[in-house]
Amino acid sequence: MSRYVDGFVLPVPSANLDAYRQMAEQAGRIWMEHGALEYIECVADDVKPGKLTSFPQSVQLQEDEVVVFSWIVYESREKRDEINAKVMNDPRLASMMDPKNMPFDGKRMFFGGFKTLVEL
Repeated sequence: MSRYVDGFVLPVPSANLDAYRQMAEQAGRIWMEHGALEYIECVADDVKPGKLTSFPQSVQLQEDEVVVFSWIVYESREKRDEINAKVMNDPRLASMMDPKNMPFDGKRMFFGGFKTLVEL
């Protein structure tokens, strides 16, 4: 049975990276408590602008920012929908979702759900 993955890409000001990490650790614990199989957050290390498109271009990366690439793994799309409904109703997440308190520009974040194609 194929698993399901939510993927995210966003810009984080370098000065806010520690605050973002703390927020991501809290959010990750909430997703895992509600049934996610994996919660991964990565910061760009070897990511260069491309000629037509790239991670930096996709989030309109500014000089003082880094790209964060993240994903959450679920058993299935159905489980993802159940888990995300629980997470979105979890009061611990509410304070993190306030745009005034976010350590990144949520308007330049993009995300989506994906069916797995290959799992080894």
